[in-house]
Amino acid sequence: MNKEQVKLSHNRVSLMASELQGSEIIKLAGDINEKIKSGQKIYNFTIGDFNPAIFPIPDLLKEEIINAYSHNETNYPAANGIVSLRNAVAEYIKNIQGLSYSSEEYLVAGGARPLIYAAYQALIDPKDKVLFPVPSWNNNHYSHLSHAEAIMVETKAENNFMPTAEELKPYISDASMLALCSPLNPTGTVFSEKNLHEICVLVLEENLRRSPDQKPLYILYDQIYWMLTYGDTKHFDPVTLLPELRPYVIYIDGISKAFAATGVRVGWAFGPEDIISKMRSILGHVGAWSPKAEQVATANYLENQEQVNIDLSKLKDRLHKRLNLLHDGFQKLKTEGFPVDSIDPAGAIYMTVKFDLVGMSDKSGNSINTAQETTRFLLDDAGIAIVPFYAFGASRNSPWYRISVGTVVSEEIPVILETIKKSLSKLI
Repeated sequence: MNKEQVKLSHNRVSLMASELQGSEIIKLAGDINEKIKSGQKIYNFTIGDFNPAIFPIPDLLKEEIINAYSHNETNYPAANGIVSLRNAVAEYIKNIQGLSYSSEEYLVAGGARPLIYAAYQALIDPKDKVLFPVPSWNNNHYSHLSHAEAIMVETKAENNFMPTAEELKPYISDASMLALCSPLNPTGTVFSEKNLHEICVLVLEENLRRSPDQKPLYILYDQIYWMLTYGDTKHFDPVTLLPELRPYVIYIDGISKAFAATGVRVGWAFGPEDIISKMRSILGHVGAWSPKAEQVATANYLENQEQVNIDLSKLKDRLHKRLNLLHDGFQKLKTEGFPVDSIDPAGAIYMTVKFDLVGMSDKSGNSINTAQETTRFLLDDAGIAIVPFYAFGASRNSPWYRISVGTVVSEEIPVILETIKKSLSKLI
């Protein structure tokens, strides 16, 4: 949108609304849907979600939801979430992650998004600086909604696209919030203990340097995928690594990813009670509550720790199988000389892949000159839909992409890899 369009738009809506950018993924989805409508076979790796026909929610959770509705649990829930759910979540996090927070330090909402929004609104004033690595999910948009100045630090493939203390240090002194995520959407990579600890030390030192009348530097720690880690991968978090950071860390979590329950809309945040209470007030005015029946059901489900562990293990096995099949396939293509690469998936439902096609052309002389044209070639020729990293704030010329496996049929993966190989074989 150019300046004149913004000006005309601003005559009818706020400047924030007129300058709000649409999702690159949604734009890509429009092209994909048109191709599907026309009868083309499209293998869609763009959706950061689960196909319920492939990955249904756990049976016990479904039974508890139905049971809650049958008992008419349909009135307003408490503004911060029903007590039984906050107690159940607090106990679950304490037992599994080792973080001890009281139920009053928890806030329940309709998934992770309202909680992230509430954290921004509670902590960020207009013109405050929010520091975050890219690629990462939606921090640019939350910064815009909060009238903040986004400081985006582009990460490197050699670091698995996770930020380092060295990369963040030049911007720490000016920031009001550092937004981090692990396992990371879109990469499926995680913080190492050393890497995260160094960042935590940096934040603590900065807060000790600031005067009492200055706003602290907060960490917004999105760990919505933390239960989905694979192999020997371990999840690390700021307060466990550096307990002195407890007054400055707000966690974002929920059942959406770990139990393929994205549409159930039960998320939670936890952190310092004074901040959580302000977030509760903000969401109370917005009305972004999780439905009461789903809250009752989730509380009952989480209390059955044995079944939760069984369900989580099954989901992780099925997701990891798909991720490994794709990673192995891309590594085989790489050894065969094709301009692709991939990073070993460590967590979440995503894998990072590289299509380094810029500068290549087909046998008719049609050249690929940009990452956008790479995306278009893969969609048009191979019927493969993937999300470029520039959709997550990375530079427009990044050759890296997100693949999501939440809707993938594992038996189709060999066919998909062969299709990619045939399309790449057309390029010189």
